[in-house]
Amino acid sequence: QVQLVESGGGSVQAGGSLRLSCSASRYTYLGNCMGWFRQAPGKEREGVATIQTGGYYTTYADSVKGRFAMSQDMAKNTVYLQMNSLKPEDTAMYYCAAGGWRTNGCSNDPSAYATWGQGTQVTVSS
Repeated sequence: QVQLVESGGGSVQAGGSLRLSCSASRYTYLGNCMGWFRQAPGKEREGVATIQTGGYYTTYADSVKGRFAMSQDMAKNTVYLQMNSLKPEDTAMYYCAAGGWRTNGCSNDPSAYATWGQGTQVTVSS
């Protein structure tokens, strides 16, 4: 059974950095895309970043462009989200997910992803 486990969340002050990791149990079979999503209290889950499995093409939400970077290590079955220059509005539960392939690339729509991790909390204080 495919499983995803996130780690690396925590509490930081504005301007700080965190690196999230998502380890997969069966990376080879996860489909064509991996994505990071976040959900703040009272808000809908939103796409943060996506990456094509085995490739290097990434997409980012406008709100994180230039501050966040998604990468992957297939040898370790792991994807990462490096988050720099964090802002209080980045506070949310962060999830990684697998699936999401569309004919024009990786989707940033949460409904396109079938497999989800349990989430890791990121809190940014001002």
